[in-house]
Amino acid sequence: MKTPSRFNGKKYLNTVATGMSADYGRMARRWLWGKEEREPLKPLGPFSLHPATLAEPAPTAGVRVTWFGHSSTLIELNGKRFLTDPVWALRASPSARVGPRRFFAPPVALAALPKLDGVIISHDHYDHLDKAAIRQLMPTGVPFYCPLGVGAHLRRWGVKPEQIHELDWWQKVTVGETHTLVATPARHFSGRSFSRDDTLWASWCLLGPTHRAFFGGDSGPYEAGFREIGAAYGPFDLSLLEIGAYDDLWADIHMGPDHAVQAHLALNSQLLLPIHWGTFNLAFHSWIEPVERLQVAAEAHGVSLLLPAPGQPVTLAQGAYNSRWWE
Repeated sequence: MKTPSRFNGKKYLNTVATGMSADYGRMARRWLWGKEEREPLKPLGPFSLHPATLAEPAPTAGVRVTWFGHSSTLIELNGKRFLTDPVWALRASPSARVGPRRFFAPPVALAALPKLDGVIISHDHYDHLDKAAIRQLMPTGVPFYCPLGVGAHLRRWGVKPEQIHELDWWQKVTVGETHTLVATPARHFSGRSFSRDDTLWASWCLLGPTHRAFFGGDSGPYEAGFREIGAAYGPFDLSLLEIGAYDDLWADIHMGPDHAVQAHLALNSQLLLPIHWGTFNLAFHSWIEPVERLQVAAEAHGVSLLLPAPGQPVTLAQGAYNSRWWE
């Protein structure tokens, strides 16, 4: 049953009970004394995407995807280009001086990207909504697609109201005459600075005339919800699902690699491209543990993976691909 988001007059709520441990003492001890290799010991990259690679029109007959790091991707689907959760900032933080720092520089300048048909935002956390990136993109006139409440951030930063499309779960919007975007549920939370849950979080279905992609944003385990999304809008050619920043202390809001494989199967998707890993230190696990665990889980369940290097465009017609860039 497609039900809209729940709002109690002050805050948005998940459709299933969702919590996060408040054991800050334990978190602090693990953060200070944990022995995991949470950041690369040697510099990564540099990764580079030449703008000429994307200068030609987006492929109309298929899907091409480029992962820039974390949850920022360029999805080219049936001739249209969508940029997801663009974060080009040095840190996933409200501060330029403190907070999780990028492991590698963005593979291409934001200004060098080709003309976009839309920017898709999953929620307002700092590692998904980058104020400077939004301000750089807005003069191009690109439409922004976001969950309810997130538009207030964009308007405050100077984005014109006519560029902003705010959707509740299960609402849809057409892009041109051939494409549809659908905001779908996720199991997470929102907040910037001292606010919490006063804006909505969402996953997104990108529907073209012959191909379909699913962008998960952030979500904890939510297999019943993913099955509902898959039944409504699948099968998908591609799912982009988070695999990093998981921990038992917050297992309800980040699903990790094993649940990502289950979500991919529930969505009825062909290829899985992992996001939300390998870019910022946001948890206690080692920085490469998510992708190592993902490969084991994917093999056990017969799931085909796309693992390109940052800034490396890949077409779905190529099938499964593993660049092993982290090695």
